[in-house]
This record gives sequence, C-alpha cells and structure tokens, in this order.
Amino acid sequence: MASGPAAAPPTGPGGRPEVLLTLLAMQRQNWEQGVAIHALLDLGELDLADRLSRDAAVHQSADGRLGTIGNERGAVNSAAIFPGVVRLGLTEAARRQLEWITDRAPRAADGTLYHVLDAPEIWADSVYMVVPTLAAAGRLDLAVQQAEGHRRHLCRDGLYAAADNRPKLWGTGSGWVAAGLARAVRHAPELAPQLSAHAREVLDACLVYRRSDGLFGDVLDDPQSFREANLAQMLAYTAYTGVADGWLPDSYRATADSLRAAVAPYVVDGLVTSVCGAPTFDRPGTSAEAQAFYLLAEAASRR
Repeated sequence: MASGPAAAPPTGPGGRPEVLLTLLAMQRQNWEQGVAIHALLDLGELDLADRLSRDAAVHQSADGRLGTIGNERGAVNSAAIFPGVVRLGLTEAARRQLEWITDRAPRAADGTLYHVLDAPEIWADSVYMVVPTLAAAGRLDLAVQQAEGHRRHLCRDGLYAAADNRPKLWGTGSGWVAAGLARAVRHAPELAPQLSAHAREVLDACLVYRRSDGLFGDVLDDPQSFREANLAQMLAYTAYTGVADGWLPDSYRATADSLRAAVAPYVVDGLVTSVCGAPTFDRPGTSAEAQAFYLLAEAASRR
C-alpha cells in the first residue's frame, strides 16, 4: 500500500498548480463550480474564487439556485456556491439561495432535502452541498437536522448508499459525507460535538476497503468495481481537516499522506484520472470535482 507524503504538485504558467489550471479550463455544473470555489478559497486564490462566484450569481435562477445552466434538475447542488457569494458581499443573491434551501426546496416528510426537483430522492452528495452552507450561514440547527436525516436514510455501519433508491455502497457518496461534515465543522467549530464523531466513523469505515494500491473500488464492497481515486482525495481532505481542527488524532495525518500518495500516479499532465467520470459518474474518467478535491486536499495538508 502506498505511503508517505505526496510530492509538491507540478506548476504551470504563473506558478499555479497544473491541476488548478486544468480545473479552470473544464466545463462545470453548479456543484462543480461550488467545489472549485471552495478549493480556490482554501488555497488563498481569492481573486479567482471571486470571479467564479460572481459568474455563478449571474446564472442564479428565479427560485434562488445559484449557477444554474441549461435544464438543471438539481435541487441542492447550488448551495455549494453560497460561501463564495457571501464573501463577495452579494447579499441578495446569498439570501435567495439560503431561503431556497431552508424554506422552498423539496424535502421528505422528516425534513430531509431531496437532491433533485423532479423525484423524491435523497442522495449522499447533498450532505456536502448543504450542511457546510447551513453551518456557514449560522443555521446550526438545520445543519444538524440535514446531517442526521441523511444518515438516517442512507447510512449502514458508517458507509453510505448513493441514494435511497440506489443501495450500493458508492465510495464517492461516503466521501461527500465525510468531507461535508469536516467542512461544516470548519465553518462552525461548535458543531464538532454533533458532527465530528460521525465524520470519523465514515472515514474509518471507508479505510477498511482500501485495496492493495491504496485506492478504493467505485462500490466499496464490490471487488470487481473499477478503481476510483477521488474517494482517496476526499478522505485525505477529511483527515487533514480533522487533524488541523483538533477532532482527529495526529496519526491521521500519515493516513492522509498515504491516500494522496496513492493518487499521485494517476495525475497526468494536470488531470486527475481514474475517478468517477463526468458527465454520468458511473465509469472511470475525469471530472471537475476530482480536480477540486485534489486541490482541497493539498490546501488542507498545509493547514
């Protein structure tokens, strides 16, 4: 199994990481725009984060969802952009986005948000999109409610189904949850008692399924599923963040280093490969979200 810290990322023109330059060149849906903004903020690339956030506000839909382009059926993905527009001082855009999530977005009888507009489906991805945003907005009660609701609907022994109608233990689904809880606690440290133990539970449950190359299968408990590298980046981000923020022991830094080192051979000319590939995310390929999580893990390692 790969171990040791990852090498410094190769840089391109202007001294910026090649992975970042490749991310900026990619087409992005609104959740990918949001995760890209998170990576830029964490790296200190504030000017770039502001530019992406401003354009997401230009593409705000009438119902308040930020960054909507084309026939966007996602109900909650736009919430990932919220911290960027807040930083820009776009208070009306931020208010409309937050009200969509807190009051108007479709949800189950117990209040757990549906991930899409046109079907009553609860997805693991939503934890990353919604819980950190609610934490950043000071709606701690709702952040905990959404975390607990998704756990109730989707979690089995620390691992997450992709959705309530797709029971397979999709690795990236658990990665979204672990990273989302870690990011929420970073925004609101007072949430640590409610969220950090579960973030650690998900992290530890995933690590059981590491393969001999240090990575994971797309479906965690299916040895025949394809090799998937983005989960390793998501878990590295979670582990570094937990160590930096004091809710994980220092020993997890070595785990995070090992996870990033396992991904390194699959980063080719600034492109993170062997991940759930856009646009359908059901086969190996490349994606903007994998680019962003490479950078999020890099920024978290510096903390």
